[in-house]
Amino acid sequence: MMRLGSVLMLGLLVALNASLAAAQEQVGDLDWRPQVAVPAYTADGPLIRVDQGHGSLQTIDGRYAGFAALMRADGYGVDAGRGRLDAPGALDGVAVLVIANAASPENGSRVSAFDEAEIEAMARWVALGGSLLLAVDHAPHGTAAEALGAQFGVTMGKGYAFQSVRNDVTANLVFPRQALGDHPIIAGRGDGEGVQIVNTFTGQSLKGPDGSTVLLAMSDDAFEAPDLATLQAIRQRLRAGEDVEVVTAELARPALPAQGLAFPFGAGRVVVLGEAGMLTAQIVRFPDQPDRTPYRFGLNTEGHDDRLFALNLMHWLSRLIP
Repeated sequence: MMRLGSVLMLGLLVALNASLAAAQEQVGDLDWRPQVAVPAYTADGPLIRVDQGHGSLQTIDGRYAGFAALMRADGYGVDAGRGRLDAPGALDGVAVLVIANAASPENGSRVSAFDEAEIEAMARWVALGGSLLLAVDHAPHGTAAEALGAQFGVTMGKGYAFQSVRNDVTANLVFPRQALGDHPIIAGRGDGEGVQIVNTFTGQSLKGPDGSTVLLAMSDDAFEAPDLATLQAIRQRLRAGEDVEVVTAELARPALPAQGLAFPFGAGRVVVLGEAGMLTAQIVRFPDQPDRTPYRFGLNTEGHDDRLFALNLMHWLSRLIP
C-alpha cells in the first residue's frame, strides 16, 4: 500500500502537540458560516439526526455546530436526538442518523455507550433502509462504540493511530487521492465533486466487514498506540534518536487497514469513520497561556477537501448519490 502524503497540517499545530498542552479548551467555531454554491436541496431536505443522548461532546450547538451549519447550507434538516434509540418513534422520519464519540455511561454500569436493545434497534432500522454515520475517535471512544461497530461487522483499533515523521510522530493524517477508495463518496455526482485530499485530526484505525469499501486507506507504515501515554513515550524515544522499527515493535501495533469505511447493510447504508474531528469546526484556546494564539481545526480550515467529503458522505447516505 502507498505511503500517505505530507502528514503535517499546513499552518496548524499537530494534534498531538495540542493534546500535550498544559491546558487547552476545545470549542465549536460558532462564527463559521459555510456556504454551498449549489445546495442539494432547496426546501424540505432529508432529516439528519445527531445523537446527543449518549454522552457525546459533539453537539450541534457546540463542536458539531459547523457540521450542522454545512448540512443546513446544503438544504438538509438537522436536529438532535436526546433519548434512547430504541424508544417508539425515535428514528421516525430520519434519513441519516449520526453518532459521533458516544461515551460509556458515567455511572460505570457498562463499557458500551449503547445497550443491546439499542444496538439491535439501530441494526434493524438500518437493515430496513436507514443510514448510519458512525464517527469514533481515538481511545477511549473506540471501546465505547466497539459493540455497536461489531454489530455491523466493524473492528476498531481503539487506540491512537499515528505515523513516524523525521524522528517524531504525527497523529494528523493526510490522505491524498491515491489513498482514497474507489467509491461514489469519493467521486461525487460529477465535475467539481471529486475528493482529492482528506485530513484527519487524531483518531483510530478500522477494519470493515466483507464487501465494505475503504474510503481512507492507512499506509503500511501506520501504527496504533494503545493509549496517549504510550504515544507520548514513543514520541520521546524517537526524538531521542531510537530506531523507529524497534520502538514501534515494542510499544505499538500495525494500524488496521482504514480510517474510513462505507458499505451496505441490508437495505441500508453505513459509513464508519475512525476520527470525528474532521466533521467538526473547532477553535482550540489555551486559557493559562494568554499570549498563545488560538488555532482552528476541522471543517473551518483550508488545504483539504473535508467539506466536500462531508457533503458527499451525506449525499450517499441520503441516496442523492446512488
